[in-house]
Amino acid sequence: MALVSALLLLLSSLCVQQSSSTIPLGASLSSATQTTSWTSPSRRFAFGFYNRSNGHYVGVWLDGNGKKANKVIWTANRDDPPFTSDATLKLNEKGVIVSTADSGEKMFIANGNQSDAYSASMLDSGNFVIYNKDNHIIWESFQHPTDTILGGQSLLNNSQLISSLSENDPSAGRYRLRMQNDGNLVLYPLESENSPKTAYWRSKNYVTNVANLSLRLHSTGVLQLINNIDSSVYGTIPLDYQEESYSDFTESSSNNNKSIVYSASLDVDGNFRLYAHVFEPNGGFQTYAMRRALLNSCKIKGFCGFNSYCTFNDNRPFCACLPGTDFIDPNQNTIGCKRNYSEAHCKGGKANIPLYNITSMQGIEWTTGTFYSKERLSKDACIRTCLEDCNCEVAQFDKGVCKKQNLPLRYLLRDIDAQMNPTVLLKVGIISLEAQNDTTSPDLKPPQFLIKREISVVQILVLSSILVACSCALLTTSGVFIYKFRVLRYKRLLEMGDLGLTRELMLTSFSYNELKRATNGFKQELGKGSFGAVYKGTLDRGRKLIAVKRLEKLVEEGEKEFQAETRAIGRAHHRNLVRLLGYCVEDSKRLLVYEYMGNGSLADLIFKSTRRPSWNERRRVALDVARGLLYLHEECETPIIHCDIKPQNILMDDSWRAKISDFGLAKLLMGDHTRTFTVVRGTRGYMAPEWNGNTPISVKADIYSFGIVLLETVFCRRNLDTNVSKPEEIILSRLVYRCLVEREVDKLVGDEQMDKENLERMVMVALWCIQDEPALRPSIKTVAMMLEGITDIFIPPCPSASYM
Repeated sequence: MALVSALLLLLSSLCVQQSSSTIPLGASLSSATQTTSWTSPSRRFAFGFYNRSNGHYVGVWLDGNGKKANKVIWTANRDDPPFTSDATLKLNEKGVIVSTADSGEKMFIANGNQSDAYSASMLDSGNFVIYNKDNHIIWESFQHPTDTILGGQSLLNNSQLISSLSENDPSAGRYRLRMQNDGNLVLYPLESENSPKTAYWRSKNYVTNVANLSLRLHSTGVLQLINNIDSSVYGTIPLDYQEESYSDFTESSSNNNKSIVYSASLDVDGNFRLYAHVFEPNGGFQTYAMRRALLNSCKIKGFCGFNSYCTFNDNRPFCACLPGTDFIDPNQNTIGCKRNYSEAHCKGGKANIPLYNITSMQGIEWTTGTFYSKERLSKDACIRTCLEDCNCEVAQFDKGVCKKQNLPLRYLLRDIDAQMNPTVLLKVGIISLEAQNDTTSPDLKPPQFLIKREISVVQILVLSSILVACSCALLTTSGVFIYKFRVLRYKRLLEMGDLGLTRELMLTSFSYNELKRATNGFKQELGKGSFGAVYKGTLDRGRKLIAVKRLEKLVEEGEKEFQAETRAIGRAHHRNLVRLLGYCVEDSKRLLVYEYMGNGSLADLIFKSTRRPSWNERRRVALDVARGLLYLHEECETPIIHCDIKPQNILMDDSWRAKISDFGLAKLLMGDHTRTFTVVRGTRGYMAPEWNGNTPISVKADIYSFGIVLLETVFCRRNLDTNVSKPEEIILSRLVYRCLVEREVDKLVGDEQMDKENLERMVMVALWCIQDEPALRPSIKTVAMMLEGITDIFIPPCPSASYM
């Protein structure tokens, strides 16, 4: 019996070795050597480093053995930046960890929450697994699919595949395939909610009274709907459209010497396809596309970007711009189009009709419009009312009903044979149409009466330009005269005195006694910050209110350096920045004089006010702050990093316009303060993670702070609030991310009426801004475009620093 048992044990061991190859603790791979992967026993699958044009990624792929391009099946941490320098992958007791040569930074690839890993294997099924000491699987790549499942793998209930951004970029793209509770497999744009309105394909496999349903790709290439508990089959998923290479596959697969691996992928273009990979005896493989979900790629919502529509040319889908728009990037026609004309000035909500024309388009399938006006009119009346309405940029006319909305438009499909689709009426600038008159089709030309009006407008513009030019010449001559005979004379009279900043910037130089009288002896304190206290004062016998800031931390070098730094701040003029009016330099005293902001701070408005600001007011505040930061970061002569963006530093003027205060004051800190800049600058709760490490600080630190402020503005509560009833609601960013993933963000605003799409947009912008890695945070220009709805936003990765 002992001999039989030993033989059985040996046979069992040999069987295990045939299906997997054990990877022991301590085993490692390097992206800088030839040993970059661990392969399965058949050498058809590999796990390790694979290359793309932007760096190294870690994943699993079908190995072409050098005879055919590899097909990536799974990518670890796909939304993290790739490894651009030499990296080392190692298996230890906590799982698979990658460290980079330049920074030594470590990143968990698999099994990051365990501490009992013992070995790993790359299986012939394409599954990379990690075992404990008892040879039980504690982690497997099959449980974390990205955009592909293999034969034998399942997509679990309420799980989803997310397409890659491009063939060369495996990060999350624009589409998702969701396995729903009702047994339905549905395709959505990535950012959309789970509703029939936003879906663009569904399998229609409705199963009632059965829980735990999942999608399984059988090893024979059949997509099945199964019960996870007993593996019983409830039907198959129909992919009805055969690809062109299907016949080639059936002919090739008749050779019994070849073996087949099946995969199902949500591809970059948003289509769900079934593939067969036929392996040759020499180790290479041929890939055949068998079936797909949609025959018409134009049915994929988001195939074309904003303000463009999908149509066919030579049986191939392509994206075209709506009249009055041009491609944002001519080399990437799928990302959308932007307006190619300037908007005319509006008065009293009425547009200047002669500067616009209406272009009519037929055959546009348009089902997702958000209309602000809907009324029963004739077509001519619909055209006229859209021309006159400043807010109307496009109208839809259908069966006597006129619906108006703003740009941008999305999810447009043009089918010239579909005469039942409504007529789309686009308002475009006549001047831009005239410039394109030679290439515009006859049916798009403006009416004759509008052409005549256009000619008269052009004549008026020419005459106006001549008058303006003459006026400028006269003003220039007068300016030179005044400068020579007044300013220079005044300078000679005061040549013994140094006008300093006043001479360059027209900032007012105050004496200390003047500001002391203006503030009534610094009596009424408005607030106190890290730079010093702020006092209310008046000038011009009480007619002009000011705010005087007494700086407590001063530069060591003295007056000259203080004036040089104040010049940098004084040059920053923007409607969303608090205006610097003057300064005081007297002995050791340094004071700054600002415009007075009568409505307090954003913190007062969202945390203390009895009147909660409306949704539109909060949106406007967010845009005001973003535009102010955009000016500081990208439009100033010298870019300024604010370093302390928080609600207390965002002030409201008499018109409730938000303005950023305290910008640039870091330049006026003491020298010893400057040397410990990365430790002391900023306010806890709004500081980016890089402040806590020995990392250079960039404008992305302001982006992080803005993200926290945006979340607090949207929900009118602090990011960290210990007064809430439930522990899981203490940290707002954690709560918001969970609700975003579950498509329940609107529940956080209670009964307040607002557009859910706009709410989710602002939330996603905020979550992108508070990513731990600065490189993942968008620029402030991109932030402003996302807030304005100009560019698409994808669901962000889960940030973690804000949870700590």
